[in-house]
Amino acid sequence: MVDTEKFKGIMIALYAAYDDEGNVDPARVRKLARHYANKGVKGLYVGGSSGEGMLQTAAERKVVLEAVMEEVGGELTVIAHVGAASTRESVELAKHAEAAGADAISAVPAIYYRLSPASVERHWQEMIDSTSLPFIIYHIPQTTGFHLSADLLTRMAAQDKVIGVKISSESTYELQQFKAIGGPDFLVLNGPDEQYLAGRSIGADGGIGGTYGVMPELFLKLESCYREGRMEEAKAWQFKINEIIKNLLSFPSLYGACKAVLKLQGVECGEPRLPLLPVPQADLGRIALLQKQIHEYTGEALASAQV
Repeated sequence: MVDTEKFKGIMIALYAAYDDEGNVDPARVRKLARHYANKGVKGLYVGGSSGEGMLQTAAERKVVLEAVMEEVGGELTVIAHVGAASTRESVELAKHAEAAGADAISAVPAIYYRLSPASVERHWQEMIDSTSLPFIIYHIPQTTGFHLSADLLTRMAAQDKVIGVKISSESTYELQQFKAIGGPDFLVLNGPDEQYLAGRSIGADGGIGGTYGVMPELFLKLESCYREGRMEEAKAWQFKINEIIKNLLSFPSLYGACKAVLKLQGVECGEPRLPLLPVPQADLGRIALLQKQIHEYTGEALASAQV
């Protein structure tokens, strides 16, 4: 059996890091990974939605993962998202992830084609069988168009190497049902950042999120309040987080906004890759105000932790 403890807690969905010409920049990737290691998070999810994995070539995705492993491998838990449009490329990325030293692999269903459960099962199984690494299903039907059924999850979860699911659908009922299907040792990782506390309260073992990246201290504070049973305080921190998420979602793209905020925090990741839009010059003033709000809430979280 796989020891799943290292996958529980706050895990950041790592942003893509490009140079000023839009090329993957290993130095910026390493700096970003080190930034989060210094914050005290549990781990990183590399190459997922926030990491723009679907907008990168397989070669680029390998460079990103290698840079992460060079910087924080063995220090943080690293989950490599290896999902791609084709099963062949997904298997290639899975094998590379194992060679690079990742702790687990994860994947969405294949995109674009409307696939049957049998097709998705075969797609995932090819990845699972290609390495000795544990596998985490990535369930995000609002972008893939595929809804993971209870029947398919039951079959997948019966395998020792399938240790959990990252659930980014918006139903906490579904999250609870997935946990019931998998059992107490099966990982369920909350995806919707705006309902982290709800997910934890109904069975999630932790979370993987993109907006964690601009405010890791707030999610770490929320998690500590939950673990210590301070539910009213936890709820207050979730509400503050949701204020920030609401503001982030008011920009042309969430990832563009997150990268613009992170730049003000001293970590340059470049602009998101098209068709994801950067923050327009006219909106940079709003980004500055948002970063000020994050800074104030972070100060509160750190101050309360020292009391």
